[in-house]
Amino acid sequence: MLQLADMRLWSGRIDREDGKAGRRWHQDIVPLHLDSPPGFAILGFASDEGVRRNKGRIGAAKGPRILRLALANLPKTFRAPLYDAGNVRVEKEDLESAQAMLGARITELMAAGHFPMVLGGGHEIAYGSYQGIARWMREQHRDKTLGIINFDAHLDIRLPAPKGSSGTPFYQIAEQCDLNGRPFHYLCVGAAATANTPALYQRAEELGAQVISDREIVPWRIELVQKQIADFIDRVDFVYLTVDLDVFPAAIMPAVSAPAGRGVAFELFEPLLDTVLESKKVCLADIAEFNPYFDIEDHAARTAARVIFQIANGIKG
Repeated sequence: MLQLADMRLWSGRIDREDGKAGRRWHQDIVPLHLDSPPGFAILGFASDEGVRRNKGRIGAAKGPRILRLALANLPKTFRAPLYDAGNVRVEKEDLESAQAMLGARITELMAAGHFPMVLGGGHEIAYGSYQGIARWMREQHRDKTLGIINFDAHLDIRLPAPKGSSGTPFYQIAEQCDLNGRPFHYLCVGAAATANTPALYQRAEELGAQVISDREIVPWRIELVQKQIADFIDRVDFVYLTVDLDVFPAAIMPAVSAPAGRGVAFELFEPLLDTVLESKKVCLADIAEFNPYFDIEDHAARTAARVIFQIANGIKG
């Protein structure tokens, strides 16, 4: 179900004495309309059906609401218009219809020149996001290639058994690529050996996926990891960026379906994200697995908001 933007969520501090330089997101964001000039469009995916199917901790459906509250007071430091495009919500466990609706909405936004920033929701968001990008590319960029960069402790290439879940999206995407004769370019950054079985690593190899483990992301190797990411981006025309918040240590990101025992330090994640954004190839980004029920005084929400802030400024700054 498609829900209109709830602009009551966008409120916060106002520093009138600082003029335009003191403005915050809640002061500039407006509901998206058909004739809105191209800008940075926030779209929610209120779903934890995929997490439920994957036997995870329920609660991610509330993520888009709480993330908007966390974004409201951010300083507005980029020039592009800022929009709220509402939510797509899963109804009666019908995840597949919601993913298709999310994809259709994303295609509309991209065709109109907007950059969609999609707020989850479980990582089942990825299959809906991909559907939107794939349709946009078929309609406007048929000869171009897409690369998927997933910051995640999990590979998320489980076999649907029998339905898709938060653990299956990239396998489902690989299937669609195969059916349509398209290459599957997938890089998972931050994968944890404790969170993925040998079967999943074997499947990643069979699918031609690239994996950078969490143990490789340490200060003395950061430039090498940046080069690995840059080399991957060089081989594609567009990048779909997806950030599963369980890539971070549980100490700073407890509010996810499956908290990480180690994770990637935030101060190392930021330069890696910059490497992706500086390519200017990112066409869509989403945030997955935020579960506000397990947050502690909004610490995790603020961390997620900082990631979105970095993406917004990297894309539209």
